[in-house]
Amino acid sequence: MPASTHTVTNQAPPLVGYDVFAADRALGEAVVRHLDPELLEGAREELSALGRTTGSAQVQEWGALANENPPKLRTHDRYGNRIDEVDFHPSWHRLLGKGVSAGLTSAWTRPGGHVRRAAGFVVWTQAEAGNGCPLSMTHAAVPALRTDPALAAEWEPRLTATVYDQELRPAARKAGVLFGMGMTEKQGGSDVRANTTEARPLAEDGTYALTGHKWFCSAPMSDGFLVLAQAPGGLTCFLVPRVLEDGTRNVFRIQRLKDKLGNRSNASSEVEFDGTWARRVGEEGRGVRTIIGMVAATRLDCVLGSASLMRQAVAQAIHHCTYREAFGGRLVDKPLMRNVLADLALESEAATTLAMRLAAAYDDGSEQERAFLRLAVPAAKYWVTKRCTPVAVEALECLGGNGYVEESGMPRLLRESPLNSIWEGAGNVQALDVLRALQREPGALDAYLREVGRARGADHRLDGAIKNLLTELADLDGIEARARRLVERIALVLQGSLLVRYAPPEVADVFCASRLGGDWGTGFGTLPHSLDLATVVERARPVA
Repeated sequence: MPASTHTVTNQAPPLVGYDVFAADRALGEAVVRHLDPELLEGAREELSALGRTTGSAQVQEWGALANENPPKLRTHDRYGNRIDEVDFHPSWHRLLGKGVSAGLTSAWTRPGGHVRRAAGFVVWTQAEAGNGCPLSMTHAAVPALRTDPALAAEWEPRLTATVYDQELRPAARKAGVLFGMGMTEKQGGSDVRANTTEARPLAEDGTYALTGHKWFCSAPMSDGFLVLAQAPGGLTCFLVPRVLEDGTRNVFRIQRLKDKLGNRSNASSEVEFDGTWARRVGEEGRGVRTIIGMVAATRLDCVLGSASLMRQAVAQAIHHCTYREAFGGRLVDKPLMRNVLADLALESEAATTLAMRLAAAYDDGSEQERAFLRLAVPAAKYWVTKRCTPVAVEALECLGGNGYVEESGMPRLLRESPLNSIWEGAGNVQALDVLRALQREPGALDAYLREVGRARGADHRLDGAIKNLLTELADLDGIEARARRLVERIALVLQGSLLVRYAPPEVADVFCASRLGGDWGTGFGTLPHSLDLATVVERARPVA
């Protein structure tokens, strides 16, 4: 019988046993907005099923176990043979298998596939973000392989399959495969043209032997990898299979696994190639151009992943404050806490709305939408991923000391939060990429201005922000040093235009007043007090 001093009161119940998709109004509305009506019923059923699975106690336990039991490298077997394998906790395989079966690698093969996959990715990675990495790279490998029709015909059906097969065997004997990527090296990092890995042509046309290293290679137990290496004709893209057609292991020496801040359930490794067999993808000397489709797709997944993490952090904060009482009432009803929660909810909804608009542009596929993506993806990647960490910190603080304890799950979100800002090019890389698009592809700016212009006249603060942005774009003096400031404004104006067009008036009003109108402090919880903040918070509240 418990002692009376240990009676538990005034604690929020766990946020468990709920539909993660249905509880996210902004995400659900985006799916309705961007999908053809005839696809909607099936998509909703599919996403709600995934949402219920994600919110279940069992899957939440899988996520915790996968994070608490990180992968382990086995370089040799008991007899001394080199095997270069990574062992994962069973929960990792369950998570990854569910992600594959839910269609998170099959966007390219079905109508509305990118919107449906994006929504699923936002939902599913709230259970554990680590498995999002191999799901993302497998999905993103498709556009790169399509530069070589023969390779695409061979690999794409397996990449887009809904079958997860964790065994290492020839790809031809598997119904589904996963892909990884290896671009960066110790001496160059994001400057991939400084790569030194050498590709020596072999007798068979299109095949090479690679010698060199890769400083970051995530998901090293994947079936294939797209890598960059220096061929006689310059930097080139290659496909490196993990297992060769005859069943022997390709030379893929895992030197060590990275001991990372977060994303601990996923293995990130350093690998060495020593006569490693590879197939060329695309033409020699055009490696960056070949792999850029993969990079763009994974950058969008960085936006989606950050939107997912922000949504989970905000949901936990609002859920806690809905049940927790202090100073004579519920925390959620206290004006100052309501201001903080509304500010966090606003950031989350803006991120989700923007991410889903980018996914819809992929489904559209028109020349104008491709031009829009060229500017909008790096701008969104820059801004949304950078907002993720301050959101996670503030949401954790809403739980007080409870949020600082591992069992709450908030520390895991916090450790994960910087990743997407770093992965696939950190902030400066994204900012410079936006400048490159502005300077070399005038159609990208035209498409962007056409998009934000659809909301012109609906809010004077948005109109003023568009005008100021045009003034900044016309001034080329010191443009590189101003790049971050410029890209931030590009992203905020785009978010504002989308919210003005699609969000409830209360949400758009608060966003335009704070993010575009300047009525905002330097921290969360500094929104104009006279606006309808209670409606913003209620809209973001997860209903368990």
